[in-house]
Amino acid sequence: MNLKSTPRNPRCDLLIHSGDVIDGTGGPRAHLDIAIEGDRIVAVGENLDERIDAGNKIDASGLIVAPGFIDVHTHDDRAVLSTPDMTPKISQGVTTVITGNCGVSLAPYTGNAPPPPMNLLGGGDWYRFSTMREYMAAVADAPPALNLAPLVGHSALRATTMGDDLSRAALPAEIERMEALLDEALSAGCIGMSTGLAYPPAFAAPTDEIVSLASLVAQYDGIYTTHMRDEGAGVLDSVHETLDIGERAQVPVVISHHKCVGRKNWGRSRETLAAIARARARQRVDLDVYPYVASSTVLFADWLSKAERVLVTWSTPHPELGGRDFEEIRRSWDCSAEEAVERLSPAGAIYFQMDEEDLRRILKFQDAMIGSDGLPHDSHPHPRLWGTFPRVLGHYCRDSKLFTLEEAVHRMSGVPARVFGLEGRGTIKPDAFADLVLFDADNILDEADFASPERPARGIYQVIVNGEQVRRGYEWTGARPGKILKRKKPNGA
Repeated sequence: MNLKSTPRNPRCDLLIHSGDVIDGTGGPRAHLDIAIEGDRIVAVGENLDERIDAGNKIDASGLIVAPGFIDVHTHDDRAVLSTPDMTPKISQGVTTVITGNCGVSLAPYTGNAPPPPMNLLGGGDWYRFSTMREYMAAVADAPPALNLAPLVGHSALRATTMGDDLSRAALPAEIERMEALLDEALSAGCIGMSTGLAYPPAFAAPTDEIVSLASLVAQYDGIYTTHMRDEGAGVLDSVHETLDIGERAQVPVVISHHKCVGRKNWGRSRETLAAIARARARQRVDLDVYPYVASSTVLFADWLSKAERVLVTWSTPHPELGGRDFEEIRRSWDCSAEEAVERLSPAGAIYFQMDEEDLRRILKFQDAMIGSDGLPHDSHPHPRLWGTFPRVLGHYCRDSKLFTLEEAVHRMSGVPARVFGLEGRGTIKPDAFADLVLFDADNILDEADFASPERPARGIYQVIVNGEQVRRGYEWTGARPGKILKRKKPNGA
């Protein structure tokens, strides 16, 4: 034990005692105490409370003590700067977020009018970082309450290189320019690259363009994550394209928010998951999922036909309509759906378009990770922003019994730490970073819903990031100990 000495007993800064520890490995819980010194766990064992003096103690009687949750799919690039308390996430027990998903990252891009869906992060006033180093420096100068591990977005690379001319494949010279920008981001410590191939800024990018860039990611031992080209009728083809990119570039792949959208495609998760399972015999491929049957992004006319229902989450010309049903708005205006979209835009939407059985099948898939995909800047956000992790633990784990609590915690901590290469995170053991959450397994549950999406969950009582308490009871403590978790450079990089 690396503990301070006193005349009588070893001493630590913080001791958590009398709780049931689920360590993030998938193993069974145990009644253990945890000693913390600085930002690290220094001891885990029985009856440490009797053998170690502590500057501060937390009685965890009746609670689960788990590694802080890792939200593997977020759009928190701006939120860590604009709302550093990160209450929607720390109120769920999240201690680390993966940013820059779906091809959208706040850097490198400095245009005045970011194309949708890049505008989900804000306007040109927020897109002010020409390099990832500049963005990371800004975060380091004003750290948030939790950790972040940034991806660089392919759409940001395209928009910076190609301007408004995005409806075509990049030319060789443009790919070279994107590679230079990507190299800068990876050298700065980005953990990999994401794509949003379903969206207009990247839809025209051919597979070869992605392979070229992903091959550079592989040289840095990074990871490739993707919002695939099609999650509807072409979902299986998109899975195969994703696997092909991973194989050709020799890079680990994560399929983002895996789902099958549109009633005609319900049930096809059997096909997609079978293809992914077969591919795992020859390559590294993982996936994440959020526990809802509705998605959320910008409002697109082409996406309306795939949804059973659409809610407007924000509208620049009509902010008063946030939270309203799209069809009700269209009827009140007595216009076509296309005209309503045009009048509302730029705008965001929630699309009810997935099947509950598909969702459960994907949630149960081996080592499926949990990602919120929450949009923190929507005026009426999808409830996943506030409710994802408690919903998995309460509704799907405890009440629906899809998996054990140990397995659920493993999917939220140890698995993502391994997949994304976050060393020292995701497990409770000596010398690991002290990112922890204390919750009541019998009462934890999401409170946010589609009518009231910003209600914090119940049952989470303490959240600790890098050894500091950031949430106590139901309040942010004011602490901001978050760090940027950078990819470690491989030999020779």
